Amino acid sequence: MLDKSPKQVLDNNLTHIQNEFEQNNPSIVLCSEPFHKAEFLIRLINATKEPVIFVDLDLLYSGYVESGMIHKKKNVIIFCPNKTNWKEKLSEIIIKASEKKFLVIIDSFNGVYNMFDDLESAIFVNSCIMLLSSIGKQVETSVIVVAMARKKENNKWTLSPGGKQIIKSEKTGVYFLKKIKNAIIIGNIKKTDGNSNVFRIEQTSIKV
Repeated sequence: MLDKSPKQVLDNNLTHIQNEFEQNNPSIVLCSEPFHKAEFLIRLINATKEPVIFVDLDLLYSGYVESGMIHKKKNVIIFCPNKTNWKEKLSEIIIKASEKKFLVIIDSFNGVYNMFDDLESAIFVNSCIMLLSSIGKQVETSVIVVAMARKKENNKWTLSPGGKQIIKSEKTGVYFLKKIKNAIIIGNIKKTDGNSNVFRIEQTSIKV
């Protein structure tokens, strides 16, 4: 999709992207570079007016916050679930996300496979994400799942490292994020028509 030079829409305030995420819920954002992913999430959080639930499974974002590299906004709630307390934390997240409108960011899906060894557990977590999205829709909560991934020769996207195929449903929006020079480019890879847009976020000084 992104290699066919579709029309680019400038979206420095991330308005169009947020509308996309609201229409395709949950949304999966694929990326091959962790720092590009982190930059995008910081921009997204800063642009979001609603409170944010950040489910940090790879501990990158919370690590930035704890080190003082990123200033945590007052409207951001960080959860760092582990294999032991996942069900307890998930219940708490679902209750919060069902009471009022939130932006829920799950970073990253790779962390699910690092947390659970077997495919059955990963499928369970994927079902939990779909449940969270379904319940949240009643109050317009958006759920975004980030994953580090690479494209194989058969055009299938797999988690990296590990090479496991991403579990998704027909209801999910799937986007690929990459950085070209000083801009972040993000587009929906499930749309194959020539009229599909990709969104361009130009690099600016990021408020941290």
